[in-house]
Amino acid sequence: MKVVAFNGSPRENGNTAILIHHVLKVLQEEGIETEFVQLGGQLIHGCMACGSCLKLQNRECKIVDDNVNVYIKKMLEADGIILGSPTYFSMMTSELKALIDRAGYVGRSNGHLFKRKVGAAIVAVRRTGAMPTFDAINHFFLINGMIIPGSSYWNVGVGLRKGDVEDDVEGIEIMKALGKNMAWLLEKINC
Repeated sequence: MKVVAFNGSPRENGNTAILIHHVLKVLQEEGIETEFVQLGGQLIHGCMACGSCLKLQNRECKIVDDNVNVYIKKMLEADGIILGSPTYFSMMTSELKALIDRAGYVGRSNGHLFKRKVGAAIVAVRRTGAMPTFDAINHFFLINGMIIPGSSYWNVGVGLRKGDVEDDVEGIEIMKALGKNMAWLLEKINC
């Protein structure tokens, strides 16, 4: 089994990455292979609504001058997908939104490619506004027929400066519980 995690933050080792790594550590301890992808900070084009993925049915986006097709392939090869983002004006980063739009369109246009994969949203926030981001990521999972594990609370960690989420004791416990629940669910689905 494998889980691929995408960090939508342009801060490679910032609070979002820290939260994701807490989940990945638990998954690894449970014997699940993991991969961390640094998405934020790259030039990722938004969906052009050209309809080529529906017309071509080749499991790819027509836009080829960024890494989205590489990321779609990683998502297809994984049993679980983690999408993480900081909160930018009560929403995810533009890079993560572009991945969601394009991967979602490709997946739905090619027979619901992500159906029954496990998906988990992780959100870092300075203070408030995380819930619209959390909801939007989960909407991607739900519209694609994916299965979302719960945790002990919403999958949100609080921190302003790099590393501050480590002081959010409850947030770290939420990430660990998410990792345990995700591992359990993956085991049940793949047994």
